[in-house]
Amino acid sequence: MDRIDEQHVSEPGLVVVDITSHDEATALAVMSELEKWWATSGIGTVRRVPAEPGVNARVYADIRRPGT
Repeated sequence: MDRIDEQHVSEPGLVVVDITSHDEATALAVMSELEKWWATSGIGTVRRVPAEPGVNARVYADIRRPGT
């Protein structure tokens, strides 16, 4: 995962959520649910790192604002 930029957590209510799951479908389901609750960066890219278990994704969210 890329380094977290200061702007993504510069104020209270801004969060970065790193997701690790068994498979891509699970990661996508989690991102979809987060999007319903809060304003997020949306459905992000799911990555698989060779020789590491599972898949990874990252979502940026503003929990002060409602989702879709």
